[in-house]
Amino acid sequence: MQKTYRAVLVGTGGIGDAHVRAVADTQGRVTLVAACDIDAARAQAFCDRHQIPRAHTDYAAMLQAERPDLVLIAAPPGLHAGMSIAAMEVGAWVLCEKPLCASLAEFDRIAAAEQRTGQRTACVFQMRYASSNRHVRSLLAAGRFGRPLVAVCHTLWYRDAAYYAVPWRGKWSTELGGPTMSQGIHAMDHLLDLLGEWTEVRAVADTLFHEIEVEDVSMALVKFASGARASIVNSTLCPRQETYLRLDCEHATVELTHLYAYQQANWKLTPAQPAASAELQAAWQAFPPDVGSTHGAQLNALLADREAGTVPLTSGAEARRTLEFLTALYKSAYTGTTVTRGSIQPGDPFYTALHGGLAPVRHKK
Repeated sequence: MQKTYRAVLVGTGGIGDAHVRAVADTQGRVTLVAACDIDAARAQAFCDRHQIPRAHTDYAAMLQAERPDLVLIAAPPGLHAGMSIAAMEVGAWVLCEKPLCASLAEFDRIAAAEQRTGQRTACVFQMRYASSNRHVRSLLAAGRFGRPLVAVCHTLWYRDAAYYAVPWRGKWSTELGGPTMSQGIHAMDHLLDLLGEWTEVRAVADTLFHEIEVEDVSMALVKFASGARASIVNSTLCPRQETYLRLDCEHATVELTHLYAYQQANWKLTPAQPAASAELQAAWQAFPPDVGSTHGAQLNALLADREAGTVPLTSGAEARRTLEFLTALYKSAYTGTTVTRGSIQPGDPFYTALHGGLAPVRHKK
């Protein structure tokens, strides 16, 4: 018989509903026994709506009272690292919303806690877990599209003043960054999942419209170990919203257009030589049963990792690689230099703070 895991959720805002749906997607393998929010009324209303047995307002007390197998973290980003470590200390695995933490230094503390406790913390990067993505990734790895040459990665989203009026948003200490960390992080992690090791990044970041501390737009030029080049735009200034990923390879262009989630139908293949593409088209069309880029897909993969004793895909080295890339993007933007993989080490101000203490001084109004 399969084990049933007792889970708790911390944070009952909008993204909390996605975690409840993810639990439902496990088909009984996970039971949500409690939820926590500092707002008692909101916590209770959330539990009533989702038929969760117990509501808490104190996270540490909930961990001690419930002793969960799994902790789902949907609290504001500035709390993620401490909450993840505390959960592992009581014997739980963790699935934590992005961004996982505020710096490489914080990530290394999470990694040290993993080693100390034997538990794991995985960041929510659900774009990796769609069945269609695994298919496209396998075709890339097999060379079916030829060598990747050029990539485009756009997170063109829109956030209004009401969004940034939430007290923890728009601040380095609590949101941990602008669209680089809070929105574009998903598409950039997806790009890294498909194209592999990055070697250098040159970037800019600015605050063009919103009255916030953090950036509201960033752009980057990236070189990969394969030699491929990518351009990236992350923005919360775009009324016509779109998430767009494009890979131009020797034999084909592969595109993915969506907003917050995707399925097989969102992918498009354009062969370079249509008359000679029958074999490529046959390989492309051999998609597995369609599972979208959902929290549920990632949660089911996390359970499989726990039962197999394997490291989750968005834990450990892979999660650190994405965070190092985001840190390098910020360092390049705020120093005006090209930043190479592996160059940000302890002693570097960007190791302990994403902005390195160099972001323009602004105050959220």
